[in-house]
Amino acid sequence: MRRLHRVRRTLNYLNLSTPFGLLLVRLGGARRTAGPDGLILAYGYRIPFPVAGAFTVGNVVLTRSGEGDLTESLIRHEGRHASQYMVCAGLPMLPLYVVAVAVSVLVCGDTASWNVFERLANLEDGNYTRKSPWWFRLKSP
Repeated sequence: MRRLHRVRRTLNYLNLSTPFGLLLVRLGGARRTAGPDGLILAYGYRIPFPVAGAFTVGNVVLTRSGEGDLTESLIRHEGRHASQYMVCAGLPMLPLYVVAVAVSVLVCGDTASWNVFERLANLEDGNYTRKSPWWFRLKSP
């Protein structure tokens, strides 16, 4: 494991984002397993919120799908979100992410295309499509 991933794992425990993610694993009835780069993969998450196919809290990647269904690129995408938790000092990322979703919806009508967190995590790795701002679409014939 690279030094950055060890630091990320430690800081996300200390900033309480990973413990909160582990609490969601228990509440959502998911099965957890060790993942790459210090991530914890949790399969079979049963709570219907959020609607994303996979989401990250601290170093914990939760998904409703079965074990082995996460692609390498999606795990890389979620790993970038884990680093964002580290940079945002943990749980403050949650309200910041909600603001970024609102901005993206206002700009293009999509929750991810103009969400700074999703863009920095590489939209394509997260299976998102890029949409132009609504004002550009209005000008197109």
